[in-house]
Amino acid sequence: MAAKLILSMDGLVLKEIPLTKERTTLGRKPHNDIQIDNLAISGEHSVIVTILNDSFLEDLNSTNGTYVNGQPIKKHFLQNNDVIELGKYKLKYINETPSQTTAADFEKTMVLRPDLMKKTTEQAAAKTPSMIDTQVGMKAVDTQTGLAPPSMAAAPAAAAPAQAMPTGVIQILTGANAGKELELTKNLTTLGKPGVQVAVITRRPHGYFITHVEGANYPVVNGTALDTHPRELKDHDVIELAGVKMEFFFKG
Repeated sequence: MAAKLILSMDGLVLKEIPLTKERTTLGRKPHNDIQIDNLAISGEHSVIVTILNDSFLEDLNSTNGTYVNGQPIKKHFLQNNDVIELGKYKLKYINETPSQTTAADFEKTMVLRPDLMKKTTEQAAAKTPSMIDTQVGMKAVDTQTGLAPPSMAAAPAAAAPAQAMPTGVIQILTGANAGKELELTKNLTTLGKPGVQVAVITRRPHGYFITHVEGANYPVVNGTALDTHPRELKDHDVIELAGVKMEFFFKG
């Protein structure tokens, strides 16, 4: 059952809006998906990004702000029965499908948290010292050894879907975490730096897709910036996100 918003003002329900699009805009101007013709609402006030069963609300630097449950927000991971407030209008978020993501997951920055990634082994690194900071050959370091901490090694077996699609992996190419890998075993993985640039990679039955969530600048894949639509990732695509370059590939 798709998530939906119930729009009301002064306790009077005006309409229900199903969140069927991956990007739903709210604002005063006519081009918005949800238009609220009120001077308290900015032309482009806020946006809801919906991916799988999860929705993220972001304020688009509106004049009067976006509130959830009475608290001002810049970005917010929506949960069932949350009430979004735009001026006198209220939008109640209804999503009765259990989420596999938590607000804490959304706040984490996978790119900048080395403790969340599988580290290259010292043995493999010693064999190929010149490969650690280069794009070519980096992925071979961990994938060939097959070594991982028990907690990381156990996760793919539990989270992998029944289909035979290979597991996707993100390899960090630049920055402090260069050489580290993150296996994309969850249905939804956030990447980036909150407040700067965030994208999500979703695992679907027919492949992996990257979608822009937060930030003025869109992530770049193979030198081309994303748009508002999700993009399917291909083997060895190079992603640039929050100042970090990384490579996506399928684990062989």
